[in-house]
Amino acid sequence: MDEATAVAALAALAQPLRLRVFRALVGAGPQGLQPGALSALLDVPASTLSFHLKELLQAGLVAQEREGRKLHYRPSIGSMNALLDYLTAHCCLAADGGCESAARPRRMSC
Repeated sequence: MDEATAVAALAALAQPLRLRVFRALVGAGPQGLQPGALSALLDVPASTLSFHLKELLQAGLVAQEREGRKLHYRPSIGSMNALLDYLTAHCCLAADGGCESAARPRRMSC
């Protein structure tokens, strides 16, 4: 992941509702959620949700799939893990023991 992509992803997540949407999708796993279910889960109007999903899509953190007339939104687990890797790539370089003593981020695989 390059710096510009990391900044775009972090900017997308730097809004409380978008962070809640992303966390709900990660919690749903690879099957994702339809907008109606996500709207009900988060108690957010559909138009507001649509705006925030668009931002997460543009940042590459969420994938959208059409199944007939229905849309499914799924977390982009690979993008999330790439962002975590980018953020921790230089973890503890100045420390004597490296990162062995530091907590490593958990990776998700679905």
